[in-house]
Amino acid sequence: MKLFYSDKWHYPLPENHRFPYHKYKLLRERVTQLQAHYAFDLVPAPAVSEVELARAHSLGYIRRFHNGELSKAEVREIGLPWSPAYVERAKRSTGATVAAAFAALEDGVGVSLASGTHHASAEKGGGFCVFNDSAVAARAVQAEGRVRNVLVIDTDVHQGNGTAAITQTDSTIYTFSIHGEKNFPFRKVPSNLDIGLPTGTGDMAYLAALQSGLDQIFREFSPHMVLWIAGADPYEGDRLGKLSLTMRGLAARDEMVINACTSRQLPLVATMGGGYAPNIDESVSVSYQTVAALIKTFARPLG
Repeated sequence: MKLFYSDKWHYPLPENHRFPYHKYKLLRERVTQLQAHYAFDLVPAPAVSEVELARAHSLGYIRRFHNGELSKAEVREIGLPWSPAYVERAKRSTGATVAAAFAALEDGVGVSLASGTHHASAEKGGGFCVFNDSAVAARAVQAEGRVRNVLVIDTDVHQGNGTAAITQTDSTIYTFSIHGEKNFPFRKVPSNLDIGLPTGTGDMAYLAALQSGLDQIFREFSPHMVLWIAGADPYEGDRLGKLSLTMRGLAARDEMVINACTSRQLPLVATMGGGYAPNIDESVSVSYQTVAALIKTFARPLG
């Protein structure tokens, strides 16, 4: 089992910037402690290639981002300042998901300890997302003939508009997003299946809706691989989430998604998505709970 990390490539942000980039390093440090009990590898993320990116994004956009030629409006829409370090970090974060997808074909699971950048579309980024790692990874494994049908399960609290936009005419990629209906993005692009939840939705209603969505997906589509954007932001303490899931409810969510894949013997790729609790350790704890569930399901116990 392999877990890929991209926090090694430091991307300094201005003081008081609202994006908590350090959460990825904190997550990796916490996950490392599980190596005393389970056999898994923590692997530095490779950089995604231009060829891989171009299967989901226009070459013009890729090269303008790489060269620092985005307009001020485009940078503002992404929400993060451009720098050469950001280029490298974005390439590594996307590369982590591509590598995790190929690892999942061998091991049954692959994990990126970041990624889940579902607001990026073919021609632009948005909402802290530059490249759409799920679309890039899906098309990478498809291009090598390893799988045909890919399912994207997006349980981040924000709707996966970029993934839906990139794949809307692609019958081999099914997109499912369960999210807060009154939350960003305010102009949503329809997924194959969207479940928009009212503000304040709690554990029981969320889990019932998720189960209903999963049941519908597998009636309509036969995937060969699943890409799962977990998301720590449905948590009740998240400042951008607007839903009210407890840690126990999020653990049940994770178990439901993992079981849906393992019961069908589907390779599973997990990415972390968003998390914006005022106390960032709470967001890290949600993502750690997700990763720990994956490790306990797929990794060999030691001792």
